[in-house]
Amino acid sequence: MTTTALERGRITARVPMAVQETLEMAASLTGATLNQFVVQTALREAERIIEQERVIRLSVRDTEAFLAALDHPLPPNAALKAALENFTARRNDQTGTLDWAPRPKRV
Repeated sequence: MTTTALERGRITARVPMAVQETLEMAASLTGATLNQFVVQTALREAERIIEQERVIRLSVRDTEAFLAALDHPLPPNAALKAALENFTARRNDQTGTLDWAPRPKRV
């Protein structure tokens, strides 16, 4: 019989007694142990922060401006044209790969 053990990490924190008492009270009100409460609450907040950083929220006006820019992009400027020419010059058309070499270091 094979048993797969869950890998677990440990989190510890030293907090003032008043903070611990507050956390213990909240944990008991929710029917969780202190450890369960702290982990669940921290995980919920971590997921909220990650979601907040991953999602871009735009106003209606900003959304319309963004979509208009996608529908009607500005013509390429000199820097973009130069980058495309540089890319085309380095590209090996037969294999679709780049003949890339690092730029020499500036002294």
